[in-house]
Amino acid sequence: MKATELLDLLTEIYRDKMAMRQRHVAAARLVSDYDFNNTYQYIIAREDLQLNWLRDAVTDMGSVPPDVPEPVLRGNGKGAQVQASILKEDRDGSQAFLDKWKPRVVVLSHARHQTMLNVILGETAEHRRFFDQALAGRSDLLGRRADGAGTGGGVLPTRWVE
Repeated sequence: MKATELLDLLTEIYRDKMAMRQRHVAAARLVSDYDFNNTYQYIIAREDLQLNWLRDAVTDMGSVPPDVPEPVLRGNGKGAQVQASILKEDRDGSQAFLDKWKPRVVVLSHARHQTMLNVILGETAEHRRFFDQALAGRSDLLGRRADGAGTGGGVLPTRWVE
C-alpha cells in the first residue's frame, strides 16, 4: 500500500469514527436512563482516545483530519420509544462500521496501523454489545451497584448542581 493510499484510509476511518462519536454525543443528550447514559459517556471517552490515535497517525503523515459536526437527533416515537430507537440506530451504526472496516483492516500491510485499527474495531464491537444489552433492558452495562444503591431516577438536566 502506498503512503497516499494509507493516508486516505486513515483519513476515511477517522471521518467515520468521528461521525460515530458525534452521533453518540447527540444521542447522550436524549437518553435519560442513568445506566444507559453512563454507558454513552464511557463510549464517548473511548472514542475520544481512538480519535486521538487516528489524529496522530494522520498528522504524522502530514495531513489534517476532517472536522465532522454533531448531528441533530430527535429520535422516533415518544418516551421510552425514543430511547429505544436511538439505541437501535447506534447498534446498527456500530455494526455497519464493523462491516465496512473489518475486511479493509485485515489486508492492511502496515502492522502498527493495523494493530491500532484492530483495537478500534474490537472496542466498537464491545460498544455494539452494550447497545444490545441496553435494548434488552440490562442495567449492569458497566458494573453493578451495591445493594440498595439507586440512581435517583435518571440523568440530571444540567451537568453541575450547586
